[in-house]
Amino acid sequence: MPNHILAACADGLQVMSRSKKKLSIEDVRLPWMPMYKILSKDLFLTRRQYEISQTSWYMGYIAENVSRFFHPAAIDEMLSTFLPMMNGPNLNSILASQYYMLTFLPLSHPQSYLPMLFRVWESVNSYMFDDRMLQFLSKLVEMHVDPTVSDPQRIEEIPDDARSEGEGRPEWPKNDLETRWRWSGLFSDIGIFSETEWNYIMTKCMASMEIPLADSGSLTTGPNADGQATFEMNRLPKPSWRIASLARIVVYSMAPDSMPSPSSNAPTPLFTPLASGASTPLPHHQNGGLGDYLSAPLGKGGRLKTKTYLAGCKALDSLVKLIASTESFFHPTNSGSWTSDLSAFIKYIVYDFNKRWYEEQQPDCKTPTHRRLTREIKRELVKCLRTVTLLAMFSQDTATVSNIQSCMKSMSIMEPDLILHPILERAVPALEALVENDPPKTFCTTSFISEVAQYIKFGELATADVPLGDGVDVIQRKSTDLPALGIEHFPDGVEQGSEEQLSKEDEDVILRDSAGSFADWVAAFLRRVILLFENLPEEGPNGSAGGATEVQLVDAVSGTFSQICVHLSEPLYDMVLGLVFDYATQNVRSNAVRAIHQLVECVANANPAKTLDRFLPFCERSIQTELEHGASSIRITSQGSTPLPSDATLHWNLAILRGAMYNDGRVTLKYSDRLIALFQLLNEKTFSKRGYSSSGKLLSSTLLTLSHTYPLENKFVNPDEWSSEEFKSNHHTYWGKLYRPEDVKLSWHVPTDAEIDFILRIFREVVEPILDKLHGLLEPGIVRDAVWRNDFCRHLCFVRNAFSGIPTLAKEVITSEELQAAMESSDILFEIPEMIATIEPLNSGFALSDPADPRHQYVTGLRRKFGQFLHEASASLQQQGEENTVDAVHGLLRSIRTFLLEYGDSRDSYYLQSDRYQNELNIARHYAGQKVWPRALYVRRARLYHAARLRWNSIERRRGPLEDQLVDDVTQWSMWTFATVRETSQALLESLCNTFDGVRRRCLPALYKALEPGTEDDRMKGALWTLNLSVFSKYAIGEPTLATELIKKLFKCQHNEKASIQDCVASLAETCLSSMAEPSHIVYEVENSDLDSALIELRALVPSQTSQDDGITAKCKTQRIAHISAVDQALSNTTDMLLEIADDAKTHWRYSIVAVRCLRSLLRRDAPLKSAHVRYLLEMTHDSNASMRYYSQRAVMKISRFIKLRSLAHSPIDVALEQNHNPLRRKVPVKDHTREYSERLLGEYRKPVDLKRAHQEPLIRDKVGSGWVIWGKSVDYFLAPHPSKSTFQPWDADSESAVSAIRELAKDASFWKGLSTHYSMENTSDVILQDNLCCVKSIFQLLDDEPLEVLKPIVEELLADKDKNKQRAAAEFLAGAISGSKHWPMDAQVKLWKWFTPHMKTIFSQKSNESLSVWSSFFEHVFYNKDPRRLQPIVDHIMEAFNTVDFNGESTFEIIQVLCFFRAFYEQLGVKFSPWVDDVLKRCWAELKCEHEDVLAYFSEILAFCGKITWRPNPSLLTAETFVRECRILPPSADIMGIRGVFYEERVQELVKQFPEWRKERLPGVRAFQSTYDRIGVLVCKWLFQLVHDTNAVSAFDCILPLMPELVRFTEVNDNDELAYRAKLLMVRMCGVIVPRQFVEPLLDRIFSAITTFPSWKVRLKILPLVQVFYFRQSFLIHDVKLVELIEVRTGWGERTVGVIL
Repeated sequence: MPNHILAACADGLQVMSRSKKKLSIEDVRLPWMPMYKILSKDLFLTRRQYEISQTSWYMGYIAENVSRFFHPAAIDEMLSTFLPMMNGPNLNSILASQYYMLTFLPLSHPQSYLPMLFRVWESVNSYMFDDRMLQFLSKLVEMHVDPTVSDPQRIEEIPDDARSEGEGRPEWPKNDLETRWRWSGLFSDIGIFSETEWNYIMTKCMASMEIPLADSGSLTTGPNADGQATFEMNRLPKPSWRIASLARIVVYSMAPDSMPSPSSNAPTPLFTPLASGASTPLPHHQNGGLGDYLSAPLGKGGRLKTKTYLAGCKALDSLVKLIASTESFFHPTNSGSWTSDLSAFIKYIVYDFNKRWYEEQQPDCKTPTHRRLTREIKRELVKCLRTVTLLAMFSQDTATVSNIQSCMKSMSIMEPDLILHPILERAVPALEALVENDPPKTFCTTSFISEVAQYIKFGELATADVPLGDGVDVIQRKSTDLPALGIEHFPDGVEQGSEEQLSKEDEDVILRDSAGSFADWVAAFLRRVILLFENLPEEGPNGSAGGATEVQLVDAVSGTFSQICVHLSEPLYDMVLGLVFDYATQNVRSNAVRAIHQLVECVANANPAKTLDRFLPFCERSIQTELEHGASSIRITSQGSTPLPSDATLHWNLAILRGAMYNDGRVTLKYSDRLIALFQLLNEKTFSKRGYSSSGKLLSSTLLTLSHTYPLENKFVNPDEWSSEEFKSNHHTYWGKLYRPEDVKLSWHVPTDAEIDFILRIFREVVEPILDKLHGLLEPGIVRDAVWRNDFCRHLCFVRNAFSGIPTLAKEVITSEELQAAMESSDILFEIPEMIATIEPLNSGFALSDPADPRHQYVTGLRRKFGQFLHEASASLQQQGEENTVDAVHGLLRSIRTFLLEYGDSRDSYYLQSDRYQNELNIARHYAGQKVWPRALYVRRARLYHAARLRWNSIERRRGPLEDQLVDDVTQWSMWTFATVRETSQALLESLCNTFDGVRRRCLPALYKALEPGTEDDRMKGALWTLNLSVFSKYAIGEPTLATELIKKLFKCQHNEKASIQDCVASLAETCLSSMAEPSHIVYEVENSDLDSALIELRALVPSQTSQDDGITAKCKTQRIAHISAVDQALSNTTDMLLEIADDAKTHWRYSIVAVRCLRSLLRRDAPLKSAHVRYLLEMTHDSNASMRYYSQRAVMKISRFIKLRSLAHSPIDVALEQNHNPLRRKVPVKDHTREYSERLLGEYRKPVDLKRAHQEPLIRDKVGSGWVIWGKSVDYFLAPHPSKSTFQPWDADSESAVSAIRELAKDASFWKGLSTHYSMENTSDVILQDNLCCVKSIFQLLDDEPLEVLKPIVEELLADKDKNKQRAAAEFLAGAISGSKHWPMDAQVKLWKWFTPHMKTIFSQKSNESLSVWSSFFEHVFYNKDPRRLQPIVDHIMEAFNTVDFNGESTFEIIQVLCFFRAFYEQLGVKFSPWVDDVLKRCWAELKCEHEDVLAYFSEILAFCGKITWRPNPSLLTAETFVRECRILPPSADIMGIRGVFYEERVQELVKQFPEWRKERLPGVRAFQSTYDRIGVLVCKWLFQLVHDTNAVSAFDCILPLMPELVRFTEVNDNDELAYRAKLLMVRMCGVIVPRQFVEPLLDRIFSAITTFPSWKVRLKILPLVQVFYFRQSFLIHDVKLVELIEVRTGWGERTVGVIL
């Protein structure tokens, strides 16, 4: 199924199912197995698959969105399916199994499997695993604050009617989960987690902040382990950010669940935050330090004996502990990448806290009362976060500042009395003293004030020690060098108060006193705004002052001033209007023309009548005077022209008048005569580009104000409240009022008849005469000079602006005949009209909606006249030539855009309204799930909804003959001479394609014609770039019936050799190829019983069908069949055409590459392959061009896969999912679930297979599959192939011709000789190339051993040549042949091995370092996913070489070669290498004293690998039921996951005993590195270093702990820098791994022992930072008693250790 259809369906399903209240599992159940099967099949690619689809992502996306509809009774079956695939040594299998579990398992009843997930999590060192687990837990904790969700009784109550075929319902006993009492939820020690689980989560939380200490790099162990995961895991949907997940986990785990500590009364510091003792909530000791805080709950230094927690909340206590530990990292002087994470964490903490707090205030809240957040928790949380937010508020990082602003905003809602005063205490110095010295700090402060100002209650503000006055000041922000407004003083009348709140009466008195100076404040504010505008840069040609940032600044300030004006009383408004009028009439600023327009617009928005009365007469006089004195009299049409200084007054007054026209068109009616006269005058007298453009915009603004529907006001209270006496006398009590949607009353401007008449009068008296003038300019005989050009451009500008001002005046009506004609020429091909959807128009405020209305007829008639003129002008200008044309063409194209697109509302305008609404929503939001909002937000939403209705009506437009003519004109302009015109036309054409159906189909012939020989270069270039637009290229190449013509025209572009043309062709070809998907109709052959059942149920719900409905269905089916047939024929024609082009000797090599890529894309799985198609691609595998070979070889792999698929698939769904059914595969049921049985099966890998028995009994097991943690229901085994009969041949009968073509070429020695020539060419690769060997493998898989005889001499010749490239070619041929021989007849395999075995001696006798990596990669490829018994001769040879090599021999190369090949062998086998582990370790251990460092390095890798593959979980039985149950019932100390590294216990103890002796024998001085002590020490460090960076890093501590004293001694050596460095690095990196709880205290004891007993003070100073780092990373795992001991050690060292970790 095409991706765009899959994407649309997935998004539609998400929208339909996202409401948890409207749709629940009680309403619908969905099967999980079909999604899982598709996902698991598509996720991991084979080595011959290179087409990466989006199927995995969409299946994961769908599963994540609908997992709540999976029946909880399916949990046991899911676990039985997902757990077996988990294989510890293979990170891919762990991550995939985890993804399936966390995506598919129902969240409603996790009590059975959650402990198991934690056990697995604790055993895996992976950052990717952490991310997804934290996301899962965040969903879980939020859901399960409601205890009824997890009630087991619900499982029985939910209908179980969505089972897939073959899906069982095992019912595992869960006696340990049963309760005799009423179900009370999943609540445990801390939220839904046990204390052990919670401590682990908080340790992960601390690590997630990625704070670098003295252990730099220790946090990279998880990401380094993730390097073992392949790219396929990134094809799945990404988990949410772990910081947000952690915050949600903490918040939703909060509850009053313990005895509270005494409340903290630590004061907030007056200015700069002090040390943690003064700012962090500290029980018992107001001035204590971190140690006092941490030990306080233990009773150290206090009176309490029972352990207590802050606010009686364990989760809050843990959070405070984390914040206290990281407090210094919030400070700007200690900031870094971690600061944004820390600030984001606290932002999400308070956001989620507020969300939960207000949810629990609702009457329908299901959280138990005793589990709800309390006021004490809220207050202590704010105290906890207050200091760090104040520390970070002046950060230099914008992301951090933004996070802190959001955090303070939420905290201001929670506890305003705790957070507002400290902000104001910092605001005053920043705004008074630091304006000049520290602008960024000042800007940050003003931003913080603006964020929290809406939450300031007057009484709370009045208690602050803040001097208040009036006025504003201008400051500079260093980052942008832009002025911003900062508050200098606040209104007078507020004095310092006590901590007690003032009474309401006192507040009112102070408020009334302070309000007396508000008029002065407003005046001062306006003066500063004007000062800001006067300091703007000079305006450019486009009318903007400065860049985008200046524009944003002006917009922001204007928006602020507009809100002030809207809410002023009449006297104050008159004062402000007078100030603005005085400034506007007494000044002219060429740099503030746009700004003055916005300033006047602000006052017009508040009272349009008064504004227009004041400004229109003055502006009218000024404009007339300026025009009479020659303003705008110079004819200029260039778009890039700069306005003349002499025209500044005209432009200034036009901008003022345009601003005054804003809002309520009714007020313009009394000035109708004067306005019409003014428009006529402007049309006659403005000749410069800026002059007539501004005049046109004035006309457009006037018409928009008259014709549009819009809210008239946006005050913060309803109009009736605003006018009430109560509001006038007590308006301060309404400040910040919030409304429900039903309480909001809006007043709309709807065009009246008088306004419509005025509009029509403007068109009759102004626009229509101008349009007649334009018609006259096209008359024959008119001289088309510069004057003509200017008249054409300025008149056209007026008419265009006039029509752009009435997009909602007359409703467009599409008749049934026009609709039928549109269907016939639709871009949707081969579809009946009944199946092409149309949009029903919505009532969206069009002033003239009746086509019979004469006014409607006049407007539409005049509009058609305008369109006809545009077509005539286009035809005329195309014939005119280039002189005096370019500016006119630009104006013409803008007019065509207006005529065709400016109707209703555009897509950009709608999304602009949407963005504005979203921004205002974010500003006004107090908490998530908020139901009441400021009234201004509802006004903004009303604008958005109105824009949405208009946008809906503009989606489907009428396309008649005139529109078609204009589309043709734009198409021609897109191929014109001038590049600027082409670019403008192409952008317009793209917009037209997105608006009008049928445009793409109509334009293609004209564009194709421009590609023919003889076309001008510029025209051809324009056509190519137009076709390269996605609306054309993807449309044409995506429809096979159109693709043939496009490809044909594309290849005919060879005739033009111009480099720029060929670059265009290459770009178009790349665009087309990226959208050229594999053609397939297999979806129509798949039988879906569920879909059939749903269709029957749907028909039962729909009223009885008529014969007409059945006829439509039959007609649609017939059309679909015809379409499929046409597509098949088109694909066949395309393939034949490409083959002909590719075979043509005249075809340029660049075009040949494109042809090969197209032919590769046209290979189909659902239809037989043509022999000519296959032959050509196979022949190109030894073409002289490397790119040709690359694409051809991949095509051969695809051919081989599809032939195999068509032969071995059992059904269409197998073909769709590329699922083969190998005749030799057998599913063997697992009957013995013991670990002994699992080990016995692994042991069989070492025993050569009995071929006689293997023919009858499946003995070969290529992939381990299951059996590591638990067994699945069955295991895949293979039979040995027949001795002489081919396993697969004959292949699918329809593919026989393709196979014959391959056979004919592959049995020709010249084919292999050609391949060998290119394979052995010099290149930069030191390993064999996968594409080469897979191509060879594909041929041998299809033909068995038929080509072997012709290949043998070529390989032998290559092997005899010692050149690296020849060796690589030989290795590629051999790897391909051996890999492809897996299912050959056994006689043929024996023959192959009989020939190859002698050559292994040649391979092992190589003496070249260059060929070492080549043959190592050879062994890696042949052992990949193979049962080693299939390659028994190679296994025997490698093991013999390993067992017999002298590790102390003189030739290091021979030893390294053996070990290198041996490493390739064991790494690819993975857990299948287990039978050899004991012998290999015994061999290596005996050679630990080897003198070769390189050999010891290989030994360290072997030790790490063997420890990893011997990792085994320890359930009593390897069944899902047993494993999940024992994870629940066994104590936390039980090692059910087998993470203890006991495998090396005896050997480590041996090292512990030997190291002291080796240390005594250590050589002195420069020979120290040759000592056994040093060599084995380096080996141990390397081994353990690899271990802590692997997925099983937790097991390293069983080895590290006994060796800890020796590791410390390693750091003491001063004559072996490598040993000291590696030992220190190892101890640093181990701090980043979460230590198993049972190792925490012993490890600390060893470190303490080193500190207290080592004689060297240098060593003690080196080790001491580890104590603090270890505490910092693992503090949540350290027992309370050990914590006290740790604090005492820290205290004992005193000030020498302060800050060592930094």
